Amino acid sequence: MLIWQVGMDIVEETYKFTEKFPPQEKFGLTSQMRRAAVSIPSNISEGYRRKTNSDFLNFLHITFGSASELETQSLIAFRLNYLGKKDFDVLEQHLNRFLRLLNGFIRSRTNS
Repeated sequence: MLIWQVGMDIVEETYKFTEKFPPQEKFGLTSQMRRAAVSIPSNISEGYRRKTNSDFLNFLHITFGSASELETQSLIAFRLNYLGKKDFDVLEQHLNRFLRLLNGFIRSRTNS
């Protein structure tokens, strides 16, 4: 699925960018951002394996929350100067694309 693939791209970018964060953020913002990023494709995958469409939709909504959480955390990292403008823009573009795709996918699953 395309949304899963874009979610995996977000994980890679998040790990790459958080690698540069200060060491004191290892158990703080770095960990939170990585967990939120990893939960994006993980919830898509878990929901896909569920037996019902309603279960899948539930996991897709959880995924929406995780992506929104990561969006806020990346803004925090940018405001704290842990993320440069270029890196922030790259992550923000991935997240915006992902959220548009996910929103459309949820609508298509809701109407089926």
